Amino acid sequence: MQNGELARSTQRLIQMLRPEHVGTAAQAAMTWFKPPPATLGRLGALEVRLAEGKREVKRAQKLRYRVFYKDGSAIADAATLLARRDKDAFDRICDHLMVIDHAAKPSMSGKQPVVGTYRLLRQEVAERNGGFYTESEFDIASLIDRHAGLRFLELGRSCVLPRYRNKRTVELLWHGIWTYVRRHRLDVMIGCASFEGTDPDRLALPLSFLHHYARAPEAWRASAHPSRRVEMNRMAKEAINPKAALHELPPLIKGYLRLGAFIGDGAVIDHQFGTTDVLIVMPVSAISARYIEHFGVDATRHAA
Repeated sequence: MQNGELARSTQRLIQMLRPEHVGTAAQAAMTWFKPPPATLGRLGALEVRLAEGKREVKRAQKLRYRVFYKDGSAIADAATLLARRDKDAFDRICDHLMVIDHAAKPSMSGKQPVVGTYRLLRQEVAERNGGFYTESEFDIASLIDRHAGLRFLELGRSCVLPRYRNKRTVELLWHGIWTYVRRHRLDVMIGCASFEGTDPDRLALPLSFLHHYARAPEAWRASAHPSRRVEMNRMAKEAINPKAALHELPPLIKGYLRLGAFIGDGAVIDHQFGTTDVLIVMPVSAISARYIEHFGVDATRHAA
């Protein structure tokens, strides 16, 4: 370093350390030494944690765009095509769970890829901001009123890259959700789960199976809005082959049922996403004991 450069660098340091600039210097130091985001769990090279800040939410939105629009049957409008992100007004108020693969090739910006995501919306946040996303399809107000002493969590926008759709990734996502549920002392999980396709006649077997074998008891039942409701009871119970019906269930819905979830009354066609949606209702009290033991009552199984 030349003498002139050294003098200028020394002068800049002296300026930063003057009392009126101490706050700025401290803030810069906090940025330099910012701790890494808090992890919710690890499984090998995979990590699950919440997105921190707008940039990380955008990473989750880009994954959703890839899965829903590029690989799936969702129909993008002009704004979505330009942004190359799946986004809506709820993203601003939700927490976004992300699974990150630390063994994968980083992006051009040096970030490890996001390979799975879930959107989480707590009841108190929803009530301050106009309600849950699920309310656009299902009448859940009476369900929430019947359980006024319980705290609800909405699960939504779930997606995983195709090559990561395996037990490890799904288990880590569920570990993250369970950690979040325990941390915030939540009692009931709700949300929409989807079948590919918008022709309910082609989905007659799995929809009828859910109606006859997994329909929520009266205390936990909520129905699709009448203007959007599609009948799920399309086959008599005795005509259903349960094994064949289970085979036709999407892995996500099958996973919910294994945990102990109930299915609401009636389905809804979502033409934008090219799906037929059913309502998932999962009280924490109904979750199978073996799964609670598996993840740990205090979500310790995959704790980092």
